[in-house]
Amino acid sequence: MFLQPPSGLNGIRAVLLDLSGVLYVGDRAIPGVAEALRRLQTAGYPLRYVTNTTRHSRARIVRELSSIGFTIRPEHLATAPAAIHTRLQAEGRRPLLLLNPDLAPEFEDMATDDPDVVVLGDMGEAFDYAHLNRAFRTLMQGAPLWVMGVNRYFREADGLSLDLGPFVRALEFAADVTAENFGKPDPRLFHTAVADLDLSPEEVLVVGDDVTSDVEGALDAGMAACLVQTGKYQPGDENLCGHPGAGLAGDLADVVDGLLDPACHPERERP
Repeated sequence: MFLQPPSGLNGIRAVLLDLSGVLYVGDRAIPGVAEALRRLQTAGYPLRYVTNTTRHSRARIVRELSSIGFTIRPEHLATAPAAIHTRLQAEGRRPLLLLNPDLAPEFEDMATDDPDVVVLGDMGEAFDYAHLNRAFRTLMQGAPLWVMGVNRYFREADGLSLDLGPFVRALEFAADVTAENFGKPDPRLFHTAVADLDLSPEEVLVVGDDVTSDVEGALDAGMAACLVQTGKYQPGDENLCGHPGAGLAGDLADVVDGLLDPACHPERERP
């Protein structure tokens, strides 16, 4: 059950889920999550997924989720790389791509000569001075900075690790620019993730382990939100939320218990 139920619980008709820290940590599923998802689907809740993960392609994310027990259709997963690719195509841009090599196939149709925009993803171990300095020089020539997230850190199997955000901030400071974020907490990514459901934002509950990117991002997008105490959650994170109405639960299974509790919901038509 919820430790603190989110506002608007009775009106929820679909659930939008973060991946890392909610479904799994490292390469292991969080206990009870797969069964919780099955219960939601049986009860008639459409499920959609959103992630700021940029170390892997969408196809690889779906494949690796399948290997640990989660079956997700690629079109049900919204990612920041896909959002940036759409924008690059629409504007005919030539990006300087600083990405994890696994993402390269998703951008192989892009012309990259004489770049006019810097696109930054999580390069992991490949982050080094040479890459950052090339980005800095391109920004100093007037190119904008487009990024796939601004998360500070995430949890891997062996502990917390730096995410993309610290490198974004370094480039912003050095080049005196402001990055345009295509990942969470940008409301556009949340809205894109559920666009095919034809629901109003307040009918969607977002579940995540990051109080800023997931919870505040969802609330800014007009959705209900619940923070779970798994993944990167640190004690007291719930007190950092600057918006009222956020929920709190131990894990996704507890969220599902709360959603499916008859006492919490009057009879209503399911989508």
